[in-house]
Amino acid sequence: MSRLSGLDSRRARYGWPMFRSVALAVVVASLLAAGAASAPARPPLLVGAVTPELLDASLATNTIGLLREANLGDVARVTVTWQRGQTSIDPGLLGDLNTGIALARAAGVEVYLDVYPNGSSQTPRTASAQDDFAAWVASIVSGVPTVRNVIVGNESNLNLFWMPQFGRGGQDLAAPSYEHLLAKTYDAIKRVAPKVQVIGGALAHSGTDRPGTGRDTHSPATFIVDMGKAYRASGRTRPIMDAFAYHPYMERSDLRPTMRHDPRSKTLTIADYGRLVSALGRAFDHTKQKGTTLPLVYDEFGVEARVPAAQRAGYTESEPRSTHPVTEATQAKYYADGLKLAACQPTVRAFMVFRLIDSPFLSSWQSGVYYQDRQTAKTSLSAVAAAARRARTTSPTGCAKLLAPRAIVDWKRRTVLCDADCRYEAVYLRQPGGAVGATVRGTATASIAARIPSPKRIRNGRYRIRIRASAVDYRADAFVVTSPPVSVRR
Repeated sequence: MSRLSGLDSRRARYGWPMFRSVALAVVVASLLAAGAASAPARPPLLVGAVTPELLDASLATNTIGLLREANLGDVARVTVTWQRGQTSIDPGLLGDLNTGIALARAAGVEVYLDVYPNGSSQTPRTASAQDDFAAWVASIVSGVPTVRNVIVGNESNLNLFWMPQFGRGGQDLAAPSYEHLLAKTYDAIKRVAPKVQVIGGALAHSGTDRPGTGRDTHSPATFIVDMGKAYRASGRTRPIMDAFAYHPYMERSDLRPTMRHDPRSKTLTIADYGRLVSALGRAFDHTKQKGTTLPLVYDEFGVEARVPAAQRAGYTESEPRSTHPVTEATQAKYYADGLKLAACQPTVRAFMVFRLIDSPFLSSWQSGVYYQDRQTAKTSLSAVAAAARRARTTSPTGCAKLLAPRAIVDWKRRTVLCDADCRYEAVYLRQPGGAVGATVRGTATASIAARIPSPKRIRNGRYRIRIRASAVDYRADAFVVTSPPVSVRR
């Protein structure tokens, strides 16, 4: 679906009729069926996992077997990192990549290769350093002819992986710099392998947008929009990516993936799909780079499970207090929730569990469906395998309800705030009786409150105002809310 032109920046401003009552409250909020119960046919979701073990020749064959046993064998992700000064990959690592990817491809597993600087101390800040990075990636693609998907970057909206995030005046330095790196890397890859898919982003799910906090970070929506500003300012006439990677984690493992955040939140997790699509649209629509329709790859999504006493001896260190690990039964349910959401979201093409196998360090991730011994399955495995099978359908059911936008209506300020780009309709229902007195319509950009225009003609009297909000960019049920009776005087 095409994006509405000028949705985010050219809001019409209208006056409002006089209301005798100014303190109005929402009394009804429901989702009504405005679309079909099932989503339109789409490519089947690719389901897989993050598997660093593929780079170890002694572990690769066993890892592929575990992927297939868990029904996560469509895609796998491996990572290599860059150090300043490198312009070509180490021959030994190149050999490991070729071996692991060849074995995976032979088993029907498509590998996504993630390439990024080895921590924020290695951020390629200069044009020369960015040229080196792009040359290094091109050397990998040339040396591994079986690689078809390259993810460029890893959580560059966090200072853990990219510095600096802000300039002295508080301006965003990270997003424009990353955009320049992505453009150079895209061109370098396409020169040596035009058919390789270049995937940008790989952003973390949250950030503060506040410099000087001790941990400088950008929220994903801000980072994406600032990437778009840099792209437009560059005058570039070709894309910088073929798809967009994203890490839609929940803030804690004990939060259900179906939980949506307030439209004003800086956090975008897996149920906040509408706001992610909106940010991509605002950044890139009406340029040579796809935005709203850009394919999405969820290359990391993890739910940590508690390690049972019988397995505890295989793990070291201690669990961070912020993690809140769950039971294996809950882990299975939350992975199933995440897979269902991804299968319903029209532009999502792949979903990868982070990780297939637990890290043995409790300070890291115990989100696998196998324990750290690389052979013992968790009790969650069979349910995750079943959920992966369901998620591969081309026409998932129940998506219209699951994707329905949510809206906050401020009756006092006469605004509507949606968590997806939405079309809204305000119907004035005369009281008593409910006859339609007037109807006004408009659009709202996700996370940006839109003022609802007043009717041009309406009789004085008492009315209920029914607001109906529908998603712009995909089919979904509508959100409907109705005010209590209010007095209108022209």
